[in-house]
Amino acid sequence: MHRTTTAAAVATLLAATALGLAPHQAQAAPATTVAAAADASSQVRFHDIPGSGGITLKGNVFTPAGAEDGRKYPLIVLPTSWGLPQIEYIAQAKKLADSGYVVVSYTSRGFWLSGGEIEVAGPPDIADVSAVIDWALANSPADADRIGLGGVSYAAGITLLASAQDPRVKAVVAMSGWADLIESIYSGRTQHVQAAAMLGAAGYLTGRPGPELKTLLGNFLGSRLDKEQEMIEWGRRRSASEQVERINANGAAIMLGNAWGDTIFPPNQYAKFYERLTGPKRLEFRPGDHATAEGTGLLGLPNDTWANAHRWFDRYLKGERNGVDTEAPVQIKSRSDGGYEGYADWKSVGAGGTEKLALSDSEHLFANVDSGANGGILLLSSALDQFVKAPPIASVPLLPRAFAAVWQSERHDRVRRIRGTAKLHTTVTPTKGDGTFVAYLYDVGPLGIGKLVSNAPYTFHGKTPGQAFGVDLELFSTAYDVPAGHRLALVVDTVDPLYIEHNPIGAQLTFSSPRTDPSYVSVPLREQ
Repeated sequence: MHRTTTAAAVATLLAATALGLAPHQAQAAPATTVAAAADASSQVRFHDIPGSGGITLKGNVFTPAGAEDGRKYPLIVLPTSWGLPQIEYIAQAKKLADSGYVVVSYTSRGFWLSGGEIEVAGPPDIADVSAVIDWALANSPADADRIGLGGVSYAAGITLLASAQDPRVKAVVAMSGWADLIESIYSGRTQHVQAAAMLGAAGYLTGRPGPELKTLLGNFLGSRLDKEQEMIEWGRRRSASEQVERINANGAAIMLGNAWGDTIFPPNQYAKFYERLTGPKRLEFRPGDHATAEGTGLLGLPNDTWANAHRWFDRYLKGERNGVDTEAPVQIKSRSDGGYEGYADWKSVGAGGTEKLALSDSEHLFANVDSGANGGILLLSSALDQFVKAPPIASVPLLPRAFAAVWQSERHDRVRRIRGTAKLHTTVTPTKGDGTFVAYLYDVGPLGIGKLVSNAPYTFHGKTPGQAFGVDLELFSTAYDVPAGHRLALVVDTVDPLYIEHNPIGAQLTFSSPRTDPSYVSVPLREQ
């Protein structure tokens, strides 16, 4: 009953916000108090909170029930995700407050009724976090020595960056976020067009993009190669991976969570960032797509990610000895079964050795035609994989060989438990100086139906036509069990709806395996 009521309350509040609050009406309003539907005895107070640069942020505050005068409580600040209003975390904020936290959530600048323009985790956004902390310390029973940050997606990126700038932050839980913005939406030097277009559209619908964002989106989606370095530098300034030394120096305890199939912020960049952290840290990967791993928790339903987030805050803000710091710090869940696996570090995930699929046959293909192999649909395909074990599929024997290069292994006599990051090494000879190809790793059953295990795009510019060059490409990290009797297949084609392709008309690609530099796919396996 409690869970159902909480979910209904959140849904009602979301609907009210969507219908009644226009994103361009950033008007100040006095603090108000309403009863939280999940519990008539508790209240959430809505506030106008001063942000950086003189703007107003729309926020809400939960305080522990029966808070004692003069007593201080640990503080958790939750900026909202991209395009969502201040009530996003109301179910989790109440749970945290019930367990003894002051929780402040606010609509990120530029969205809905908060002031300012969308800065995409720029300096004003990071300054907002510190401004909200200052306000909470002055206007609530928050403890200046016990401050945590958390959030999903956009909030995850902001809070990681804020932990580099504000040494008061002692703990961070960053869910479905990015540490490296370039590796997230421009991996393999390829624009992730569905991700960028969705974020851009959501920004225009729910907020006010600033001039810098408008220009960046135009250049990015317009494939302005002359602006490439400028865009890369813009992304680096918004990447916690560029500030990892400051994060380590400040010493905040960092928990990272993401989904294997996140089509906006793929998992590789989080894993690399995790390995560079030197303070208390935890890394969790689960099946799903962007924010689906923690989505049910936002409705107050049972959720592993949020449960561990609470434990993380309890350990590093309250000092509770709950065991979260003594467990294996890397926790992953395979897409093929329901159990968790613990590892000492990310490098140990694929410590069972590697299996190499030799790409010995030369393959020639024509560009500009979608062969039927693809990475699926943004947000949908990996969610289907999460909930009903239905990843994108392709009939590998029927893929047109003029437009798809295909290599297959022999049938495996036992289960192959793929864990970590598969890597492609090959030699490419183009007929044009620019081009794009996408590599797919499939689990192929007895009938030739391939289930997508992983994929990644690769784009090149300025190559000499007819001259071969080597390629090393990391596919997106995953955990997937290939059943006995199945094969692994590598498929390469040149068109995928997830990505912008740069193949000129009439372009052709040849994939070869020189004797002195053989081509292969290296697949990491779990120890048996």
